[in-house]
Amino acid sequence: MARYFDVHPVDPQARAVGQVTTMLRDGALVAYPTDSGYALGCRMDYHDGTERIRLIRRLGDKHHFTLVCADFAQLGPLVHLDNSAFRAIKATTPGPYTFILRATPEVPRRLAHPKKKTVGVRITDNRVAQALLHELGEPLLSSTLILPGAAEPLTDGWTIKEELDHVLDAVVDGGEVPGRPTTVVDFSDGYAEVVRVGAGDPSRFE
Repeated sequence: MARYFDVHPVDPQARAVGQVTTMLRDGALVAYPTDSGYALGCRMDYHDGTERIRLIRRLGDKHHFTLVCADFAQLGPLVHLDNSAFRAIKATTPGPYTFILRATPEVPRRLAHPKKKTVGVRITDNRVAQALLHELGEPLLSSTLILPGAAEPLTDGWTIKEELDHVLDAVVDGGEVPGRPTTVVDFSDGYAEVVRVGAGDPSRFE
């Protein structure tokens, strides 16, 4: 049974944030809010986390996991950035964008795309997610919480608690959030290619 944390969406309670991050450090898989829907998240070095996420979402081995970061200081060491990608990403974060870039050795091999050696990264603008990331002090390995057969992410914590109580360790309910996925921009070939139009304005990269 997943622990349930009812967290204020604008001013997250420090005690609850601390309890969730302690669970994450101990190897928990949690559902938490972002600015584009709820996501599944765990620490990068939690080896079973990727398989648990794949099972819940029924994902194949070519799925791009996303490393959700608090800020550019967390994002920078994970990916190779040229000047144009740096400027474009800096100008649009935090916000509802996911960027696909070539991973550095800081990213465990199992988290990168098996052939392209790329990984998705993003900086979310959600207050609860930001509090968790700052308290944890490192990115969260994440995947948008879209259930098999669904087209949109889940948007409220209590529904997630009811649907996935038996397969999660914690649900962080930060209130209802928008249910539109991020806009995905692929920089892995040295230029911006919008591969999915979502909540973020794609015209910045066209």
